[in-house]
Amino acid sequence: MEKITGIKSVDFKITALGHGVVNWNGPTTLSNEGRTVDNHTMPKLRGYTNLTGKIKDETGYKYKKEAMDINFKETPLYISQNCIRHHLFRAQAFDLHFAAEKNLEKVLASITGLVRGYVVPSSQCKRTSPLLLEDFVDQLGNGNFEQFGQAGERDSSSFFSKTTFGDTKYTSYGSISIEQLQFISLDNKFDRAAMVIEDNQGESIAQKVESFIKTLNPERNPKAVFHPNYVRKGTIFEVGEVGILLNSDAVRSLIDVTLEMLHNLSIRQAKAYMYVDKIEVDYNNSNQMMRIKRTPDQISSQSEGDFATYFEAK
Repeated sequence: MEKITGIKSVDFKITALGHGVVNWNGPTTLSNEGRTVDNHTMPKLRGYTNLTGKIKDETGYKYKKEAMDINFKETPLYISQNCIRHHLFRAQAFDLHFAAEKNLEKVLASITGLVRGYVVPSSQCKRTSPLLLEDFVDQLGNGNFEQFGQAGERDSSSFFSKTTFGDTKYTSYGSISIEQLQFISLDNKFDRAAMVIEDNQGESIAQKVESFIKTLNPERNPKAVFHPNYVRKGTIFEVGEVGILLNSDAVRSLIDVTLEMLHNLSIRQAKAYMYVDKIEVDYNNSNQMMRIKRTPDQISSQSEGDFATYFEAK
């Protein structure tokens, strides 16, 4: 069996700074002096539960925690990867509402189609995102309890509280898969067609994808090559798919623009913000997934050698 060699993924570690909560979890049922209340707003906390673990009686009722019963080191603040992805691709965040079979070539020849990924429920056309992102997890733990009151007549319903945060410092990890980035399936054979094509349409779609990638870095020579039978290396029966394969220059341009988008990422809310401060990159040619997290001394911060090629025309 032919061994696949080269850079298999581009992994990275992100350090982000900010202040306050940018990703809330919403109202949370808690206890206040023995009474159950629903007027406390909680941010997303990794591993947090509002239950104490004690059961009141045979009915199975479980006691709720007090609002101040939180250890911010054990259950740290985080920003979900869904929130990060929304803001990362914010320019095209709502475009998929208008995506349909007739205009999918526009989606495919875009950052959404090539990096973010998509699913069109009406046709089941989809492209798996090559970009893996972990949640952004806070390292400082500067959380605190705040009590608020509404203006006007004061009663128990006019008071509410929040768990808020001061300065924040987040750490996250991510990876760009070369295998998922370099190949675009246009074949429903394995239920992963990016779009359904008609006869003689493949070449024109490949040209549109190539032209778009060329705009990302005009100094490179990206190629998007259409073929009716791309086979993944190492398969037994060599049954392939109609699709498009990107060359190294095309892959490199998409990786560069994705890393630049991550480096420029910032989220601003009414009372909070977050921005990426630093990115460390590993052009990973090993079989150790995300080695930047576990063995950072082994990483390769410069792109040396070729990207791995997983598919070939047969």
